[in-house]
Amino acid sequence: MAASLHISGIRKVFGKVDKAVEVLKRIDIDVAPGEFLILVGPSGCGKSTLLNIIAGLEEPSEGEITIAGRNVVGVPPAQRDIAMVFQSYALYPTMSVADNIGFALEMRKVPKAERDAAVARVAKMLQIEHLLDRRPAQLSGGQRQRVAMGRALARQPQLFLFDEPLSNLDAKLRVEMRAEIKRLHNLSGITSVYVTHDQIEAMTLGSRIAVMKDGVLQQLGTPDEIYRRPANTYVATFIGSPTMNLIAGCSHATVDMATFAIEGGVLPLSCPSPAAGSLLGLRPEHIALVGQSAWRGQVQVVEPTGADTYVVVKTAAGNVTVRTSPQTIARPGDEVGLEVAAEHVSWFDGGSGVRLA
Repeated sequence: MAASLHISGIRKVFGKVDKAVEVLKRIDIDVAPGEFLILVGPSGCGKSTLLNIIAGLEEPSEGEITIAGRNVVGVPPAQRDIAMVFQSYALYPTMSVADNIGFALEMRKVPKAERDAAVARVAKMLQIEHLLDRRPAQLSGGQRQRVAMGRALARQPQLFLFDEPLSNLDAKLRVEMRAEIKRLHNLSGITSVYVTHDQIEAMTLGSRIAVMKDGVLQQLGTPDEIYRRPANTYVATFIGSPTMNLIAGCSHATVDMATFAIEGGVLPLSCPSPAAGSLLGLRPEHIALVGQSAWRGQVQVVEPTGADTYVVVKTAAGNVTVRTSPQTIARPGDEVGLEVAAEHVSWFDGGSGVRLA
């Protein structure tokens, strides 16, 4: 049965008082049974430290970690009923695939018949039945990662922890393994926490995403919420590829209409804050290239990607990236107009970067 995870007021400080570094600053997250939570952020944001605290590899300076209603702070990792998949496969090179998968069960003195049944069940789930007699050196990177996950799955833990498990794989294998991990989670239903710096992994895998920066939880929400309603400019520019365009300007409202004045033009948009110094956030797919518009610029770069083409336009308000169809006729040096989909804009405070209501 899937377990809940409760992270309450977690702080982590490394070093002595005079040289103390606070790497986690009161993190609060509730993970429902069966949920797939992604911890995402750049290197040094504290996501792996938080995962290690959940696993029991680090102890928090303050706060509680509760798994299935039990406070596990101070409880050794072996007694937390968790399974962890690391960036390195950590397989025993002298053991066969079957022995690697069943090793944790053997250490727990699970009877051989029961152990063999668990290995067979997991191998079928991972589609590696034909590899059970091989050694790790005879496997590809993707196959080794499947074996590492199989070793975790065989135990049927309360909680799965993933620490950037796909970082060592090439781009094609990462896409395949993302789909595999999602499929396995749907099959097992085990509560999972997954650490990554890759926002594409975060968007495609998680039922909810926790975006972190400098030890602070910036936003917690579904992939759709994070993408469409980022809590601040950091989340807006970290999640999404290409990144969200941020345009500085001032809002004006009259009886007849509301406008947003930017360098080199005026847009017919209503900003929720009348104060000067607001930021207009535009995803690349919410801007269109048109012939006539008050907002104009010159095409600098055209980047075909197959399914889409990204066009970078230099405007008086700064460079803007536009997502267009592969059939775009825009070429570097062209003068173009830019049209905004008003129903999809985001607004941020120019000083704090916080989203405006």
